[in-house]
Formats: sequence, C-alpha cells, structure tokens
Amino acid sequence: MSEMIALSGLTRWFGPLCAVDGISLSVNKGEVLGFLGPNGAGKTTTMRMAAGYLEPSAGRAVIAGHDVATQPLAAKAALGYLPEGAPAYGDMTPEGFLKFVAGVRGLKGEAANTAIARAIARTDLAEVLGRPIDTLSKGFRRRVGLAQAILHDPPVLILDEPTDGLDPNQKHEVRRLIADMAAEKAIIVSTHILEEVEAVCSRAVIIARGRLLADGTAEELLARLPHHNAIRLGLASEDSEPARAALADLPGGGAVEVPAEGDGLRVLPGTAPPGDVMAAVMAALGTAGIRPREVYVERGRLDDVFRRITADPADAA
Repeated sequence: MSEMIALSGLTRWFGPLCAVDGISLSVNKGEVLGFLGPNGAGKTTTMRMAAGYLEPSAGRAVIAGHDVATQPLAAKAALGYLPEGAPAYGDMTPEGFLKFVAGVRGLKGEAANTAIARAIARTDLAEVLGRPIDTLSKGFRRRVGLAQAILHDPPVLILDEPTDGLDPNQKHEVRRLIADMAAEKAIIVSTHILEEVEAVCSRAVIIARGRLLADGTAEELLARLPHHNAIRLGLASEDSEPARAALADLPGGGAVEVPAEGDGLRVLPGTAPPGDVMAAVMAALGTAGIRPREVYVERGRLDDVFRRITADPADAA
C-alpha cells in the first residue's frame, strides 16, 4: 500500500503549553485510521497541522507526497478536510455553498455539476438544498461540511468528528459512506464514539496530553487488556469450588480467579490459543461432572482500553 499521509514529529506550542508533542504516524491508501483521545488531548490541533490550517512549531506533514509547508496548494488539492464545527457561510444555501466550493476547487461546467450532484447524493442533502445553512439543524450542517470535504473526490480525507450531531440513522449512513470510500482513499477519522472504530476503522491511535500512546488494530488494542481472551464461566454456587479444583492444572491455561464482578470463574489467558484452552476447560469440567450455565471468551471493550491507556501513560508501554 502507498503512504498517503505522513506526519513526522509534529509539535505545537501555544505559549508555555505544548498541545502536541512530537506525533509521528502514517496512513496508507485503503486505511481508515481512528484518531482517539480525551478532550484536550491534541487531536484537533494535530489534524489542523496535517491539513495545513495551522503551522507546526516543529515537525513535518506530507499529504499524497506533497509537503504541507512547502507545497501547500498541491497538498490541499489532494485533501478533503472536515474541520471541527464544520464552518460555512451561514447565509448561503447548501447548493450555493457547494457551487462556491466547486469553483474554489477549480471545477467548472459539467465536471462541477457532476461533483456537486454526487456529494449531495452521498450526504443526503436534497431536501434542504434551498434553505440558508444557518437555519439547518446541527446534523444537516455537519452533512454540508462533509459534502464539501468529499466534493472533489480527493485521495486523502481528514474528518474531525464526522458524525457529531447526527441521529443514529444518519450516523449509520455516514459510516457506510466512509466504508464505501475506504478502498481508494487514506482517511483519518477523529471520534469520541468508540463503536465507530470497530465499525469503520482498520486501525486506531490513542493520544493523550499531546503524545501518541497506542497504535494498532482494534484487536491489537484489546489485547492490552488483562482479561482479553480469558474464558468466563457461569456456574451454580455449589459448583464453583469443585470447578476451580478441576481447572487448577489446566494444560495451556492461565490462573483461575473469581471475577470481581459477578459470579462464576474466570480462566486467564495462558500459553495455548483460546480455542485450545476452551476445549481443555470443557473437557476438565465434563470429567468432574460440572455443567456451566454459560461459557464465553471475554473480548473486552475499547472503552476499557481507552480509559486504561489515557489514565496512565505507563500502560501504553
């Protein structure tokens, strides 16, 4: 895959405050990168520097092979950017605004009409085309912002909270649009909604206090949790101790513990693959004549990974 976004040591100071501290990452064509972090982590500042809307104090951003600082026009021509708040000219209608953006992007005549019609259809704006943007709901204003970002069909998209203000149906449509575009583009999506990472992102990074703390697929991030791939057993109260004894020396399994939450037992990940451990657990319980009420492999949640990493940077190691 070809590298379409490359950030190297991006740093931004606001007086004595270091808002972004040496962030480096790359995104290839075909990747959707989830950009995660608590409020004030530096996400929006990083994206503004990557998009060329804010000059970094140090470091470099390259979009589609073009240095944002030394080749700004070429870099921005290859980029679709949805900023925080999706600012637009409020007295314009969505149709007028998109025509204006098409002209700025150098699109004319039939090419402009085709691009505008495609953006309107993809963002479902037809019903509000003639209304002033200032009179639109937050969700429709967000969709106008998304339409201008994708209007010229750029190879790179940087989207800051693209589903902010949308209802569940609209969020689903935007996620589907991102997924449909993903194969031919490199996309960064900033979001507070962690379910979006698993829904549309092939990879995610987590930043806090201006530093990048984690970078990986959803499965790789979940693997940081101590109970990821542990086997959880729901048992009758009288079966807990016999089951614990039966599982004490399980081949390939980890320690057996009583969960802090709920009843039953948990077999921690060991040296064997989860499927093998599951088979050994069921065999051991069967030999002991114990039938659990439920058995499942704990996957964990990205919310837990997020809290664990952002609460203590040492956990990112």
